[in-house]
Amino acid sequence: MSIFPKILLKSEVEAYLWSVYNNKELVTALGAVQAEKRFESLQSHLAHPPSFTTVRVNTLVASVESVKRLLNEEILKQIPDVNFPILEHPQLHDLLLIPVIGPRRKLKQHSVEVIVGAQCANAVLRGAHVYSAGILSASKWMKSDNEVSVYSDIEGKCKRGAKEFLGTKIFIGNGISELSRKEIFCSNVPIKGKGIRMTEPVYLSPSFDRILPGSIFLQNLPSAVVSYVLSPQPGERILDMCAAPGGKTTHIASLMNDQGEVIAIDKIANKVEKIKSNASLLKMSCIKAFHFDSTKAVATEERVTGEGDGPPFLAESFDRILLDAPCSGMGQRPNMICNFSLKELTSYQPLQRKLFTVAVELLKSGGVLVYSTCTVTLSENEEQVAWALQAFPCLQLQSQDPHIGGAGMMGAGLSPDQLQLLQRFDPSSVDLPDAELDIVTSKDEDLVVLANKDTIGFFIAKFIKK
Repeated sequence: MSIFPKILLKSEVEAYLWSVYNNKELVTALGAVQAEKRFESLQSHLAHPPSFTTVRVNTLVASVESVKRLLNEEILKQIPDVNFPILEHPQLHDLLLIPVIGPRRKLKQHSVEVIVGAQCANAVLRGAHVYSAGILSASKWMKSDNEVSVYSDIEGKCKRGAKEFLGTKIFIGNGISELSRKEIFCSNVPIKGKGIRMTEPVYLSPSFDRILPGSIFLQNLPSAVVSYVLSPQPGERILDMCAAPGGKTTHIASLMNDQGEVIAIDKIANKVEKIKSNASLLKMSCIKAFHFDSTKAVATEERVTGEGDGPPFLAESFDRILLDAPCSGMGQRPNMICNFSLKELTSYQPLQRKLFTVAVELLKSGGVLVYSTCTVTLSENEEQVAWALQAFPCLQLQSQDPHIGGAGMMGAGLSPDQLQLLQRFDPSSVDLPDAELDIVTSKDEDLVVLANKDTIGFFIAKFIKK
């Protein structure tokens, strides 16, 4: 039995997702039993991290081989007893794959307990330590340097500072306390920094905190695929419409050899500063980031063109556009609990269509538009493609290179040929392992196949403007 078997959803959201994975087209093609199994697989996978951590190398400043060697040395320092293979992705040439070992079910649990929130727990499951701000509760006798067991309060019911928590909690691993309970909860000035150094997480993965800054960027595999599909070329003018925190923006700049112009927009000011910070850290000069609402990015008589190269922009002024749209995020992993209401979950489609309309206006004739989300719903993915093809006769679906994920999901009325042109990374399509990943005996090619399949949920569509 799994340590945390499936994501905790509100009943209305669970029923909605069930209807997505049991739609009439899909059930007719797969059969009711297989469709139900895929839905159950989705619920299980969403609560667990992907089987690999993916690291993108900034090839403008370092070679993949040199970064691979330095990462190997760093991982050996952190986890000397485990031989982690670092694999080079055969199609994504700047991506390194590092296995995640787990779930480890035989860890001894200690009497001193620490409770953290669900978001903190998600980070721990992907290799992070516990920082003091994420600690909700600790046993009353916890001292610095104690062996502790860390649990996630997945229902959000633990009160900060509680000495004991009897609610629903999920074990996520063991660690060493670097602060006492008194230092965490009774200090007049909140103490920042690491609270628990994780030594035996349920999922064993290296920590990349402050490792090789400027040379690497942690990025989920499908997020790296997006920039390759966009296929930016040196000298082009490219728009990233919803760009924060800048992972795809900087990848686009890297694939262009930092030659040309990458315009990054986000409507939240502090997120724009994060884009600028990441561009500076990665030593990229072709990126220009602006605090602006992309739904208003087309210049009109009422909205004259902004100063310099900033928004709003003239129509048909970009060679390629990436719309990595705001979405429900129902593909993010690990995610042991989703507090969305059904109204929130289904609220993104109108905004996505508004942004898409702006993207079409700003795209040059012959230009490429890539639409992506990190969710698994039909309404934000395949239904949006069906709508776009009907609303904009000038758009034509294009094949994607590389095409690592699966085809699009049935249920939105798209033809089989159209579904083959889409790329969906769907956690429901992979069997959850019953045992820890055997990274020693597995062949590299088998590990790469698993890394391509066992990812976050993600969707990509590529269009050309005729």
